[in-house]
Amino acid sequence: MADYHPKYLETYKKGHFKKIVRQLESALDSCELCPRKCKSNRNLDKIGICNTGKLAKVASYGPHHGEESCLVGRNGSGTIFFSNCNLLCNFCQNFDISHEGIGYEVSSIELAEIMLNLQKRGCHNINFVTPSHVVPQIVFALEIAISKGLNIPLIYNSSAYDKVETLQLLYGIMDIYMPDFKFMDPKVAKITCNAEDYPEVAKNVLKEMYRQVGNLKINKNGIATNGLLIRHLVMPSDFSGTIDVLKFITKEISINSFVNIMPQYRPEGRANKTPKISHSLKSDVYYKAINDADLLGIKNLL
Repeated sequence: MADYHPKYLETYKKGHFKKIVRQLESALDSCELCPRKCKSNRNLDKIGICNTGKLAKVASYGPHHGEESCLVGRNGSGTIFFSNCNLLCNFCQNFDISHEGIGYEVSSIELAEIMLNLQKRGCHNINFVTPSHVVPQIVFALEIAISKGLNIPLIYNSSAYDKVETLQLLYGIMDIYMPDFKFMDPKVAKITCNAEDYPEVAKNVLKEMYRQVGNLKINKNGIATNGLLIRHLVMPSDFSGTIDVLKFITKEISINSFVNIMPQYRPEGRANKTPKISHSLKSDVYYKAINDADLLGIKNLL
């Protein structure tokens, strides 16, 4: 990574972390860090929809080779899977992690050590999976990890059900944003995750992420260093509104956006309770999505 220096190193050097940490500590007193706005006092371990109190929970961590090739490289993406979730899709493929909350609580020092361990193992980045509800805990740990030598890019890997004001606190900290723009229809978002506002929230979130980091940049070794990478899971019965998602990306984000149109939908969790998504994705639906992306001029498909 000699050709790229993570943004957070300069932010830390300038002393900006102290102010951000204070703001996030205070925010936990009446939590409105995500669009749910539960107002729980998480500093006193009062929990809201995300079922997370003062400490973050980690389900697992390690070098991950199943992500996009530009994140994985030779040594893997250093993923940290956080337990629980603020969106809670009924079809989640990690239902035991997001809904059932398997995992263990970690202190800031322990989370920092996890990051440093992944770096020591040669991972090309630190990949925070489902971070929206634990932004304060991540930043607290980062302050420690940076002081001990953390120097690889950071990935914010979220559902896009984030709050713009929270993301603004991460300006100059996150190198890569990797949101999953899930649905374009508010009714679908209501049915699947009781978040009718999801489409509008996601649009504003992608705009903010793009404002912060721009299009994805990949170094001479084929490894992404910074920028925006958008994921979109194609769903049966066009529940995801794929063509409208792709049109939004091309018209309001960037025609040069890097987009991963994903075909791996399968009915997990409580998907069987929603008839239109109670079956696996058919290949012709996926290939239509790829063709639509091509017709719209999206060239950077992953």
